Amino acid sequence: MAPSEVVVATAMSGSYKGMSSDNIKGLVLALSSSFFIGASFIVKKKGLKKAGSAGIRAGVGGYSYLYEPLWWVGMITMIVGEIANFAAYAFAPAILVTPLGALSIIISAVLAHIILREKLHIFGILGCALCVVGSTTIVLHAPQEREIESVKEVWDLATEPAFLFYAALVIAVVLILIFHYIPQFGQTHIMFYISVCSLVGSLSVMSVKALGIALKVTLSGMNQLIYPQTWTFALVVTVCVLTQMNYLNKALDTFNTAVVSPIYYVMFTSLTILASVIMFKDWDRQNPTQIVTEMCGFVTILSGTFLLHKTKDMADGSTVVPLRLPKHGDEEDGFGQEGIPLKRQESSRAA
Repeated sequence: MAPSEVVVATAMSGSYKGMSSDNIKGLVLALSSSFFIGASFIVKKKGLKKAGSAGIRAGVGGYSYLYEPLWWVGMITMIVGEIANFAAYAFAPAILVTPLGALSIIISAVLAHIILREKLHIFGILGCALCVVGSTTIVLHAPQEREIESVKEVWDLATEPAFLFYAALVIAVVLILIFHYIPQFGQTHIMFYISVCSLVGSLSVMSVKALGIALKVTLSGMNQLIYPQTWTFALVVTVCVLTQMNYLNKALDTFNTAVVSPIYYVMFTSLTILASVIMFKDWDRQNPTQIVTEMCGFVTILSGTFLLHKTKDMADGSTVVPLRLPKHGDEEDGFGQEGIPLKRQESSRAA
């Protein structure tokens, strides 16, 4: 073999070493999460329709669905998916887990087409294909999970100057948005609600990952619950998730889900990847080719997500989706006219 061929072969072998066992576990958990949460929307909607036929619909303030077993099956399915997603962050980097949330859109769209007879436009199918291609690209080039043996190591990463600056910047921007801009423009400009959800969400995912690592290490025999850092991360998760849920509900109540969902997915995922790169230094363990390939995969997922949401209300002709919601009484079964929402928008995570 020529010397140049040896150099090329060495570079190739060094650039891709395959997925670690932790990354594989995280991948399986993330895929399971997408399946359970994507399917849960279909089951819950079936339950809502069944309950609405015998009582007051959820869209007009009814709660008859609480007595419908099918709706509870869907809720339990969603909870299982959220637990799987929580566990995925303990094994794999956020840059691998978070973008895979787009796969739940595919599952919801396909199951809605098969079970609920909601027509899937040809461009919606193309959007699903783009999401699969982008997800595969990210999976094949995701960084290896950092070896962490204590929650104190995560705390040290979280208190480094770079991440402290990011966290302080996020908190400052969120407070300015909440107390200055949202009271004036929240009902008319969609970006203010979504910006708060996405910025706070990036911090919540980092804290969820820290908690997941603490629990994983605890289950391996080294108790991490005795350290105050573990409970500090738990407090951050609680505050961030409550804030996310509050402002995400405001966004969904004010604006059309078909508009909120893709914008929130883009901002939340982008900021989560940024936070993970700063805190866990994911890209320090990769070469430029892998980083660029991951970004290409991410952009491909974004393209598929927008295409799927843009066309999911189309049948034979084109449909223009309004920015703001109509009166709540016009919504169908509490899901609105858009059909199946994104999993990360309706679920408690935004992490």
